[in-house]
Amino acid sequence: MVKGFDPGAAAMEGSGIFGLPFSVEEAKVVVVPVPYAATTSYGGGAERGPEAILRASRQVDLYDIETGRPYEAGIAMLEIPGEVLAWHADARRDAEKIVARGGAIEGDPALVSGLARVDSLSKRVNDWTEAATAKVLARGALPAIIGGDHSTPFGAIRAVAATHPGVGILHVDAHADLRDAYEGFSHSHASIMRNVASLVPNVAKIVQVGIRDLSEEEHAFAKSSDGRIVTHFDAHLVARQFDGETWSKIVETVVGDLPTDVYISFDIDGLDPTLCPHTGTPVPGGLSFQQACALLRGVVRSGRRIVGVDVNEVVPGPDGDEWDGNVAARLLYKLIGWMLVSNGLSTPPT
Repeated sequence: MVKGFDPGAAAMEGSGIFGLPFSVEEAKVVVVPVPYAATTSYGGGAERGPEAILRASRQVDLYDIETGRPYEAGIAMLEIPGEVLAWHADARRDAEKIVARGGAIEGDPALVSGLARVDSLSKRVNDWTEAATAKVLARGALPAIIGGDHSTPFGAIRAVAATHPGVGILHVDAHADLRDAYEGFSHSHASIMRNVASLVPNVAKIVQVGIRDLSEEEHAFAKSSDGRIVTHFDAHLVARQFDGETWSKIVETVVGDLPTDVYISFDIDGLDPTLCPHTGTPVPGGLSFQQACALLRGVVRSGRRIVGVDVNEVVPGPDGDEWDGNVAARLLYKLIGWMLVSNGLSTPPT
């Protein structure tokens, strides 16, 4: 630990994520913020998610009853990149016009050109995120990505899969995100898992949890994947609980579908929307916070290793409402804690 740091004291304004004093160079976990949400098709504001999570993280107590003292391994966050925010603003100007038409832009040269600009900027964000994540991995640290909309971790997944071929994705979400170029955008927030399945062959498995909003075409795509995509629908999970099955037993079956190395991609709308009321596309149902924590615990207790995580689609509320950021910051700390435990870098309390 940094000499003189008191983990029980109040965090100082302007301190690092979770109020910690670590530099990026000495931290075992590096948080990569990606403030980009150009293709959002309903509620907006996820580009402000990284700032909201950073601000709320300073209210999180650092001792965790499940994962111990994850802060001791060192957690640091990169500066929120102004260039990515600028790319978001540029892309959003074009995207809003396309979204207003539901993606039906054939015959309109201005909108067709706008779509090409959005796709180009989205690719630039993907490349930026991949490079930033690869740098974290190259120095032996663990990456945690915070978006932005759910398109933002694509580059990180690509970098993690290159370092850990055969990795599986544990995808917690209200939506399947298996649409093909939704509203015309090649890297839509609604297409990330389709893009991972199609463009990242080193990902061996995608295991989805909490899905309760999808198209028939997405359902067919998953079923045609020869088992590479496994979906645990929210309705089926709830039915099993109504029939008397414990959540712990359900977690065992979910985790059993994953390979040894796991990347966790967590769309905040995978939770009950009372926990994330301002997210862009809330859907009734979803996991409680404790169910989500039990799922993370189940991954690690099974002997699997978490090699990267992301949290996205966090939107701060109006008039300074910090509830969504507060929930996301605590979820992020749980994700980081269990990731460190799974890599032997933190020890749960006895």
